[in-house]
Amino acid sequence: MIEIRCGQCARKLAAASGFTELQIKCPRCRTLNHLKAPSLLPERHEHPTTGTSGCPPLEACSQP
Repeated sequence: MIEIRCGQCARKLAAASGFTELQIKCPRCRTLNHLKAPSLLPERHEHPTTGTSGCPPLEACSQP
């Protein structure tokens, strides 16, 4: 979980995970905080090319 704090006064506003976009008004200083997730998609690792030593065929591979 990520702590969400006011950009103006640093008061803790929430703790969240899995958000894409949030708007929270701080009850202390009345600043409207607008937050966006740093990335919507997780980083993907591509399967190495066929024939790489030590790597099974794509059908048998455990990598996503």
